[in-house]
Amino acid sequence: MCGTCGCAAGPVLTLLTPGERSHHDHDHEHHDHEHHDHDAPAAGRTVVLQQKVLAKNDEIAVANRRWLADRGILAVNLMSSPGSGKTTLLERTARELAGELPVAVIEGDQETALDAERIQAAGSRVVQINTGTGCHLDAAMVAHALRDLEPPPRSIVVIENVGNLVCPALFDLGEAARVVLASVTEGADKPRKYPHMFRHADLVLLNKTDLLPYVEFDPQRYADELRQVSPGALLLELSATTGDGVLPWYDWLRAGALAHA
Repeated sequence: MCGTCGCAAGPVLTLLTPGERSHHDHDHEHHDHEHHDHDAPAAGRTVVLQQKVLAKNDEIAVANRRWLADRGILAVNLMSSPGSGKTTLLERTARELAGELPVAVIEGDQETALDAERIQAAGSRVVQINTGTGCHLDAAMVAHALRDLEPPPRSIVVIENVGNLVCPALFDLGEAARVVLASVTEGADKPRKYPHMFRHADLVLLNKTDLLPYVEFDPQRYADELRQVSPGALLLELSATTGDGVLPWYDWLRAGALAHA
């Protein structure tokens, strides 16, 4: 059990490559993952245990970052609440950058390989991590996934984290950049309500702008509140469904990939 947020450990990894028959087999290999004491720690030890969990995670994240840098790979940690459109955006990105920039995906979900199958069908190599009751990915899970994924040098790896605006922000995965995807259907108050997630974002993508005529959402208020929480974060507005506004996102990926090549 994770001593930081209380979620269970024990991810299941499934590799899907373009052209393979898409399926999900619950008998795939379970990779070793350190289990922490299932007994609830005493109140006085909670902070110490959290520090130890994060310290061990950070050690593995450093190794992941080195592994990626040695291969000239840009790794992006993509985080959002459930239903914000991460998978739809990655499907479009994989299709439209095909032949220019290889994009591979580490797909995090509690159960099923549904999103991984969508990414695979769009032409990307993908590894599915099922966390069970776990609410986030950690650096050890990503380390195993990277070795199964085998991304080519000078490519992009997008880590689609478990949908959650709290715990994923706590865990360094070894990524070069953090991207938070939000949607106009979630309301303009999310940066203030979940400041830790947005405070550490390099890029915030505001998705589903095609729905602006139909929802109560003030883009200017959102931008202002994001600036209060994270003055340095870049904000881009787009619709992953229609494709409006995606070109600056692609340019951001191209620049990052070039910088890490």
